[in-house]
Amino acid sequence: MPKSRPSTKKRSRPVKRSRTRRMGESAYGLLLVARTGLMGAVALLLLVAGVWTSWNTAQYAMLVEARERGTMTVTGCQDDRCTGPYAPDERDGRHRERVSIAAAAAPDQGERVEVTVKPGTDRAVRTGAGGVLHAWVPFAGSLLLAALVVAGGMKLRRTAWVMGLLGTVLLGATFAAL
Repeated sequence: MPKSRPSTKKRSRPVKRSRTRRMGESAYGLLLVARTGLMGAVALLLLVAGVWTSWNTAQYAMLVEARERGTMTVTGCQDDRCTGPYAPDERDGRHRERVSIAAAAAPDQGERVEVTVKPGTDRAVRTGAGGVLHAWVPFAGSLLLAALVVAGGMKLRRTAWVMGLLGTVLLGATFAAL
């Protein structure tokens, strides 16, 4: 019995799909667009939250011209804060018996570090490259989290790689500076 060959004829007119199939394809496309939009909103929310959190400290570390600047000598650390006396620069400010700084940004006990004091508090923020980089650590973390959302939810893998590498570089630079 001879084998039949598959037909090599091309259809001359397009195949008409049923209304139900067309609606199903439209609904699926709408779900894909909605998922991409929602994941984009989540990634944007993560990035905005990271910038917002970082700016609370970064503004004092970066914009120090109008702030009270000086040096702090680290005398002791407890939990996540280190304390010590504060001596202002020549311009203005007052000596303080005790100010506190984040332990992650503080040098070893007995060392001096340049700081600026947050107005109306006894909390100090490290200035210079180390202080600025330390202030932006929450943003670096939000970049890493947003990269996961962008890769998984939006399927934008190259963009996610760039975001993740930027977050990693920022964290690495902070670690190296402190």
